[in-house]
Formats: sequence, C-alpha cells, structure tokens
Amino acid sequence: MHDGLRTWTTDAVPPAQRADYWVGAVCDCFLDMEVEPGQRHAFSATLTSMPCGGLRINRVSGSGQRVRRTQQAIRRSDGDNFYYLLCKDSAPCHVAQADAGAARLLPGDLALVDSRRCYLLDFPDVVDTVSIQIPIGWLDTWLPAADPWLGRRVDGSAGWGRVLSAYVNQLQAETPDRLGALQAEHLGGLLSLACGAVPPEPPRPGLLQRIEQCVRERFCEPGLTAADVAHDVGVSLRTLHRALSSGGTTFAVLLLRERMAVAQRMLHTPSHRHLTVAEIGRRAGFLDPSHFARACRQWCGRTPAQERCAGVVGAAARR
Repeated sequence: MHDGLRTWTTDAVPPAQRADYWVGAVCDCFLDMEVEPGQRHAFSATLTSMPCGGLRINRVSGSGQRVRRTQQAIRRSDGDNFYYLLCKDSAPCHVAQADAGAARLLPGDLALVDSRRCYLLDFPDVVDTVSIQIPIGWLDTWLPAADPWLGRRVDGSAGWGRVLSAYVNQLQAETPDRLGALQAEHLGGLLSLACGAVPPEPPRPGLLQRIEQCVRERFCEPGLTAADVAHDVGVSLRTLHRALSSGGTTFAVLLLRERMAVAQRMLHTPSHRHLTVAEIGRRAGFLDPSHFARACRQWCGRTPAQERCAGVVGAAARR
C-alpha cells in the first residue's frame, strides 16, 4: 500500500488458489459478496483501490465472473453500506438491482447500485470496470432521487452521461496524490447532471415474471427452495405456488428448466469442453452427478455425455 493505494492480483498466488484468493480480495476491498469465477482454470484478475476525497476509485480487470450481493451478506454488513457507480470499459455486462430487472451496459455506460439491496453483476467475458465507492450520505447531497436510477443504464455515449463516463475514466488513470475533495465534488456535480432527470418508472413486472426472474438469478444455488424464492419476491409460499399454477407450471419444473437450459449451453459450448460432466452439473445447480444425469434424461432424452456429443455433431453440421 502507498498513499492509500491498495492492489490485489491473482499473480501473487499459484493458479490452483487464484479463484479462492479472488473471492477474498473482492470481499476485502468492497463488501461481503458472493463471487463466481467463470472459469477456475486459467483464472486471473487484478484489483486496485485508491482514495479520492472520501470516495474510493476501484479498478477491476480480469477473467469473466458473476458477483452477487445477497440478503444474507447485507445482514452481515452491520450497517456498513455504500453506493457504487460502475463504469464499463470495453466489454458489455449486465447489472440487476433488486427487482428492477437487468440492464445491459455497453462500453462507456454507467450504472448505480446500492449495497443495502440485493444486486447481481454479470461479466460473461471479461471484467473491465471502474467501480467508485460512494458513502450513502454523500451521494444523497448530490442526487436527491437516487432510487429511480438504481440498476438503470446511464448512457455513456450522449449528453452528460458521456462527460461523466470520460471523467470517471480520467479519475482511475490518476495517482492518489492527484485525487482529493475537488475531484470528488466534480464527480458529484456531473453525476447530478447525468441523473438530473428522473427516468420514467418502468412497469412493475407481474408476480409470475418476478418469480421467474428470481429463479433465473438463483438457479445455481444448491438446495434452492420455493420458500427461498417466495421470501425474495415478498409473498407467501402459498401465493407463489398459486401464481405458478396460474401460469401452467410448478416450482420444480421452473427450476429444472432454468438449470437445464444453462447445463445444455455449457455441454454444447466448446469453451466448456475441458469441464467434466459432473462439474457442468455442479455449476448448473446439481450437486449430485446422478441427479444431473436423471434430470438430463428427463429433459433432453439423453445422458449428459450423449447431450454433449449431440451438441458437437450439431455444431459440425452447421459449419
């Protein structure tokens, strides 16, 4: 550490330990979060953090990953929470805050998230993001109506969003001795201009859509139950089952559908060829390989190995 600058890099540990090291680094720099590296083999990432007048400028780069802030993590935070302003560099990603739905960020775009509420950050290819940690009270003095913007895309290619995006990237390129209260105030002013107009309130999705979205976000959690999802969407277990029944499905079918869709994608994807069938099942939420095999035969009519071969044959036929 020098002048408040902190750095974490997976280059500091052996390859087999990098994924676990990275999970600890993210929680150390930010807050208690769940981190799922896209690949444990050949995983690499670097994180730098430096102060800026009461804020912290964090630069994250490396392999693809998913980062989730859960209710359990929020309870463990003991009131230590922040806003985070995210700014993308060169690769798209998805941001979802609470039940506002997922926003796709393109290079240069920004988004604001609140660590007091659940969120999901999905970097499918690489993570190349500036994340500015902002105290709750500080932002409230600059942006009186932050809630409508949480998890929403701020267009970084036009208007004040473009200016804000350029300024954030300039901040992360500076050294700690050149950052202070003046730069933080400029950021607050630009953020208030970029988010000055309250965006139109998106239509609140129906209960069935909220249930489906929750399952889509949490399907990979082993042991996920209907009661867990009911709690997340704020309804009773009976109401959840009634909503699913009205949509012609059940919780078990919905969960299996989401898990098998992801499992099939991984079985068919060349980049996942190095993964065993059991590991693919685990990533899709099946801890027991025999359960995964039964589910695959039920859903696809084939074993996981046969489904993988079918995907290879199909890909060759399309060439």
